[in-house]
Parts: sequence; structure tokens; C-alpha cells
Amino acid sequence: MRNSLILLATLFTSLSVNGQNVQRWNSGGKLNPLQANMDIRHYTLSLNVDIPNQRIDGFVETNLLLAHATDTILFDLIDRFEVKKITVDKQNVSFTRKDDKVFINHKTFKEGKHLVRIEYGGKPPIAARPPWNGGFTWTKDANGKPWVVINCQSDGAKVYFPCKDHPSDEPNEGVDLFVTVPKGLTVAAFGLLQNTTTKGDKTIFHWKTNYTISNYCVLFNIGDYQLVSRPYHSISGKTAPIDYYILKQNADKAQSVLNIRERDTRILEKYFGEYPWIKEKLGIAQVPNPGMEHQTMITYGDPFNYKIFKGQYYSDNLFHEFAHEWFANKVTNKDWAHMWIQEGITTYAEALCFRELTGEKGYDSLLMLFKRYVENKKPIVQGEEVNSQETYTRDIYFKGALFMNTLRYVVGDDVFFVTLKKLATDPAYTYDNFVTTDDVEKLFSGASNINLKPLFDFYLRTTNLIEISIKQTGLTSWTIQAKQIPMALPFEIQTSNGTQKVQLTSEPLKIESSTLPSVDPRARYLKRITIE
Repeated sequence: MRNSLILLATLFTSLSVNGQNVQRWNSGGKLNPLQANMDIRHYTLSLNVDIPNQRIDGFVETNLLLAHATDTILFDLIDRFEVKKITVDKQNVSFTRKDDKVFINHKTFKEGKHLVRIEYGGKPPIAARPPWNGGFTWTKDANGKPWVVINCQSDGAKVYFPCKDHPSDEPNEGVDLFVTVPKGLTVAAFGLLQNTTTKGDKTIFHWKTNYTISNYCVLFNIGDYQLVSRPYHSISGKTAPIDYYILKQNADKAQSVLNIRERDTRILEKYFGEYPWIKEKLGIAQVPNPGMEHQTMITYGDPFNYKIFKGQYYSDNLFHEFAHEWFANKVTNKDWAHMWIQEGITTYAEALCFRELTGEKGYDSLLMLFKRYVENKKPIVQGEEVNSQETYTRDIYFKGALFMNTLRYVVGDDVFFVTLKKLATDPAYTYDNFVTTDDVEKLFSGASNINLKPLFDFYLRTTNLIEISIKQTGLTSWTIQAKQIPMALPFEIQTSNGTQKVQLTSEPLKIESSTLPSVDPRARYLKRITIE
């Protein structure tokens, strides 16, 4: 998620809402050995949503594989829920609760397949600042109809269902979701709608995905929705629907959103390959908060007043969250420590969209705007096994995007764009597999035949900036020296004689110019320049 620059600029300076401290959870971090022993294969969620009492009740069935026999299976679920009953392979088992965890105990759980069913219920946390602070939003639309949405990226899916709450494991065989709501309301969720069943004053919606999916994308939205749809024909000729679940009161705005979605998909397919979930749908659900990248059903909550660039409508929120279908949902970080991969590359994708809509000047202008929001207070990659709250800074977005721009310049367009698409399409990095910063570095180093590790480490694992001094040594002579630089790097230098491309190192470089040389005029590097 990124949302608007203004919202993001204030996000990381406030941990309270209306003067009250907001309880926050996190996901990821050091993986518990009990959970390292588990491979999640499939979730089935069946929940009744009691809107007047703001609670949920039901069960979750988890198919999993144990690598080794154990006497304990461990799930994450915040303590405010009551666990009523647990069975493993249809046999009742005992359990204990502690620190937002459910310890399922037995003499021996054998190696191999198991089916765990957890019956539970309670009032989930209310999201005080969605989508950043996880939980439910219980509100009403302008017509007084219930409107319920969930967000849980940073806090983890344990804020509403029992799961293995770590980014390194996704249900390889997908998820089934059954949600019961009052008749007349609609549930919008991931995957494909299998069926709806109405019994009395209740309707059950069955949604299903066969794809692997991150826990924080296993979500649903409830509202007085109208489905507006059109077919999309992918870059390879396959067809999937663009489905927009929009409030009935806003249905006249749907076609403009679908127009933007269709155009943006073609741009993203150019750079990142075919839409990743072409067997399901390109989904959007209207929500009362800024949007999120929920797989095959991203959410969108902005007003319908778009920016206009060269006669074309553009919404940074709508584009950014959709670009996450490739980077976050398809290419997924193994650990939150490497979150810059999904957020930085997705933010960089916005610059690629500007490149398509307005040319290289528009691309450059957006990156210059991003530069204003870089804080550089701590490294983007802070080690390994970092939890979601520790890694979450503005820099994973903006410094991450600017690093991709630097990488483009260092390796050249012919290598960069082919390799970026390979990252988004090669099975080694997508779907069931996960990526780290080292994976990305090795991919680009191999493609370019340049050892890029010093550059990756410098930009992502430190807060250092390239330092360049410009010193006049004569009437038209200058010395340019990089006093802090991770490796020999190409730079453009603009002089009175034109623009030249040079390799800068820590050695002084002599330049002739009747005017002050301009180093890196297109701002391809984060740097500090001093004039002596």
C-alpha cells in the first residue's frame, strides 16, 4: 500500500488517533520453530458476520504438512477471540492460549498431512486508521446501508482468523471463504465467486482461489454493492473480467474507473508481463478508506476526481495498489525485512506509468517528487527476520523507487527492463516462491555482468549518500571527485561543451568547462554535492 503522498508523509509520525494510543500487532519476525515445522496448504474460512454487534463467529479449517512429528501445533490468533473447540484430523484436542497464540497439544502429531479445525468467535479489533492499523471498519454508506471492510497488512491476519502469521508461508492450494451476511448485502472477496445461498434473512457467499495468496489478502468487504464488469483481453490473448464492486449510489462512476483499470493493466503488462491472476479476475471493491493491494480484489476509496496528464485520467492510489498484483502478490518477500521489493518497485511502477503517459520528462518529474519524501534515517533493509512494524518506513517506498531508477541507469535500459520483467515472470521468483534482496541483486548482477552487491548494500543496507565535490582549479578547469562511492559508477556531467558520460571513482576527474559543471542533472542518484 502507499496511498497519497500526504497521508504517507504523516503516517510514520503518529501512533495515536484522537489522542488515544492505538493497539498494534505485527506479523513476521523470527519464525517460531513450531511454525517452521508447518507448511500451510489450504485454508477454509466459514464466518457469520453479526453487523449490529460487530462480531464474527465460525471456524477455520487448515490443511497443513508437518515436516517432523511434534507434540504441539502453533497458530496465531489475537487473545480477544474466544476459541471454543479444536479438532485435529476430526479428533478433539486440548489447547492453551498465550500472547496471541494458540498452542494445540497432543501426545504426538505425526509427520505429514493434518486437518486442523478451530471454532472461534468474538469482536475483532476496530481499525482506527485503516488500512495501516489493522482490523474491521464498521460503517454505513450515504444511504444508511452497512459497509464493512477489513485491513490487516501490518498487524497480520491473526487479527481476525487463526493462521500461521508469517510472510514466508502461503496456502499453496488456495483458500475457500464462506461469509454469511444479512440478505440484501453483497460480499466482495478474492478469487472467483462460486455461489450464493439465501436462507431466510441470511445469504452465504462462497469465494474461492486456487492460487497461493498472502494471509493479509485473505479478506472480504461487505456493502450495498453493484457489480459493474467488462472483459479484459490480456497480452497473451486470455480473457478475464474486470469486476468492480461499487456502491449502488456511485454506480454512475464505475465506467471511468474501469477505463483507467484497463489502460493501466496494459501498461503494467508491458513492463511486468501478463496479469498474474488471469484465471480469476481483475477485481476492485469500493471502500471507505484509502485502498489496499488485496489479491484479485484491490480496494479503492478515493473520490472520483482524478488528476489529468496530457488528457488522460490518473489515480496514484488506484494504480499503485493494482501494481501490487505483480509485486507483493505475485512476487512476494520472504520476510518483511525485504519489503522494499514490493513497495519500492510498485512505487517505481508509478514512474513507469508516467513514462508511458507523458514521456521521460514525466518519469523524471515524478521521481524528483519522490526524492522530497526520502528520510534516510535508517537502512531500508535492517537485517533478516524483521517484523512488519520494524521495517515500515517511508523509505521502503520512495528510496526504494529511486534505487530502481539508479539501477536502471547503471545497467542500461536493454538489461534493466528485460531483467525487471524476468523478476516478475520467472517461476523462480513468483507464486509459490519467495524473494529476498540478495535474490534481486544476484539476478541483476548476472544479467548485467556487473557485481552490483556494493551498490545494493550501499543504498539498501546503509544510510550513506554518494558524496561528490566540485572544485574549480583554473579559469575553465574543474576537478570532480567522489569522496564516498560504493563502486565505479557512470555519471552524466553537463558542461559548457555539452553533456558527457564518465565513470566516477574516488580518483579526481578533470573537466573543462566555462560554466559550473552539473553532475547527474537527471538525478539518477541520491547524493550530496559540495562546491569548493
